[in-house]
Amino acid sequence: MFVAPDDASSIPMVELPVMLVAEVQDSLLVVVHDLNRLDSLLAHTMENLMQRFTSVSANLSSPSLETFKELENVRSALHSAVTELQFQDMASQLIVHTSKILQGCAYRLASEAMGSEDGEAVPFVEEVPERPNPVTQDEMQAGSIELF
Repeated sequence: MFVAPDDASSIPMVELPVMLVAEVQDSLLVVVHDLNRLDSLLAHTMENLMQRFTSVSANLSSPSLETFKELENVRSALHSAVTELQFQDMASQLIVHTSKILQGCAYRLASEAMGSEDGEAVPFVEEVPERPNPVTQDEMQAGSIELF
């Protein structure tokens, strides 16, 4: 329902049922929770992959294997795979950025629709990021990387 402004300086407003606002807020917070779980799963998987790649790389560096020319191709492919693991860092940045935006929207929606009562604590949420995308790289290329 559209509410007409009281005077010319007022901003037009739309009234929404409180239950609808609560459901939307709950849904946004569920998505934030799921994104945080996804970030944890990606981080855990990347840690496991790095351990395995490090182990394989160490095994391929054995002096007894240096005479096999075919292994150079395997070493090169392994180095390229490690470079591509940088996507986890970019994905994590996007997940954190998106989570902040969604959480900020959820709390702002609730605050705007229901207001705050005296003595009621308002959840602290960082400012919604101004930049639309914290990660601008859209492809991976081989090169030197810093592994942690």
